[in-house]
Amino acid sequence: MTRTSIRKAGFLATSCLLLLVSAIAHGADYDPLAVPAQVTPSIVDLTVKDLERQRDIPIRIYLPQTKQAAPVVFFSHGLGGSREGNGYLGEHWAARGYVTVFLQHPGSDIAVWKDEAPIRRMQAMRKAASAQNFLLRVKDVPVVLDQLDRWNKTNGHALAGRLDLRKVGMSGHSFGAVTTQAVSGQKIKHGKALFTDARIAAAVIMSPSSPRRDTPQVAFGGVSLPWMLLTGTKDTAAPFGGADAESRLAVFPALPPGGKYELVLFEAEHSAFTDSALPGDTKPRNPNHHRAILALSTAFWDAFLLHNSSARQWLNGDEPKSILQRNDRWQTK
Repeated sequence: MTRTSIRKAGFLATSCLLLLVSAIAHGADYDPLAVPAQVTPSIVDLTVKDLERQRDIPIRIYLPQTKQAAPVVFFSHGLGGSREGNGYLGEHWAARGYVTVFLQHPGSDIAVWKDEAPIRRMQAMRKAASAQNFLLRVKDVPVVLDQLDRWNKTNGHALAGRLDLRKVGMSGHSFGAVTTQAVSGQKIKHGKALFTDARIAAAVIMSPSSPRRDTPQVAFGGVSLPWMLLTGTKDTAAPFGGADAESRLAVFPALPPGGKYELVLFEAEHSAFTDSALPGDTKPRNPNHHRAILALSTAFWDAFLLHNSSARQWLNGDEPKSILQRNDRWQTK
């Protein structure tokens, strides 16, 4: 080997090493879909009793295997749902080390339609999408947080010492997205964030909605928390009196910069974020949608609850494109 070839080989080796170091420094080794082999989160079903409102709030908790205190992520179901829905989120987030708490909101849950004749179900659902149930939902969140704090400090309880309530994320779908927006910074009336809970550090909002009275700028222009919005080009809940795709897409432009993200899944309907199809679906479900939802939401929790710099770099870099499909849209600011 000549001196020239030796120098070239050395240069190439050094270049490859620098590229590898650079890739690691920029989070290229970070994988939000990776979970330890044979990890099965345990499930605990409990009921929170709100004595002041005479209201029972069922919850389902997915516990990670670690016995150490872990960050807590809430999920609020859509209209007509229950604590048992969206299990794919609970299982993955718990496998990644988060205690995930799925709330069930009486008055707008599965009981609304379950025992109704099919011909009456649509009417019952529309009736349940009310301002009264919205108020009940947003008040459920701090009540459950308060109870979790008490259980976390109770020796012998299944949750004793398991919760790091300094790191709380809030998420939800559809009516649960409206709930999430309200408790994580949206201004509801006369420019006031009436229901914001200071314990919430970040929010993942699936099928967001613009307000009916205020403009998006008034409602969302003061949101300081990190928000991730997820919707689809065909994400509409119009049959139940809900938002259309245009209303959902109006939220992101109104948010101030700093930790704000939006994923728009191509051809995704309202059910893209649920476990199974919903009435009114017109297309087969795309299996990559759940993969994208899990990857991006997990990276978001890692970045803003765990303050993982690799996750933040992954979110803000080109890596999300490797998870998405050609016509999906991903934005950050």
